[in-house]
Amino acid sequence: MDLPRLIERLECFPASLHALLGGMREEDARWKPPSGNWSILEIVCHLADEEAEDFRPRVESTLRDPGEAWKRIDPERAAVERRYNERKLGDSLHRFAAERTNSVAWLRLLRNPDWTTTYAHAQFGPLRAGDLMAAWAAHDALHLRQIAKRMYELAKRDAFGFEVGYAGEWRS
Repeated sequence: MDLPRLIERLECFPASLHALLGGMREEDARWKPPSGNWSILEIVCHLADEEAEDFRPRVESTLRDPGEAWKRIDPERAAVERRYNERKLGDSLHRFAAERTNSVAWLRLLRNPDWTTTYAHAQFGPLRAGDLMAAWAAHDALHLRQIAKRMYELAKRDAFGFEVGYAGEWRS
């Protein structure tokens, strides 16, 4: 595993996300597609919660004591109960960036961790600390793709009566 590259990728993502979304209107950030999928704001809030409650604590727990049970999380329920879509986008981007800064600082303090240390997950089976680390970096990309889709859907919404196919969808 190339840990320095993964850490660098994690470190750069909040600034990229802010550059992409920092000027977005609140109503656009809160907009949910007809499918009912998350809004951009809900995705950003999820990223912040996952940083604080999932990836960092679970990598740390696995490295420290792989037999220790993880705290249960329910991202779908959290989005509703914590009222993600009523928050402010700027505040949520800042919260994510702050949590990520804490994570990167913690990762840089690690000295010779054993990335093969394995947690026995009830649903996913054996998960090595390195698997969690890799998934952490991939999680950003997954949600960046989700945000890009929502931005595409917003463009279609706002172009009512006109087609967006020339953007590249007509070419296969």
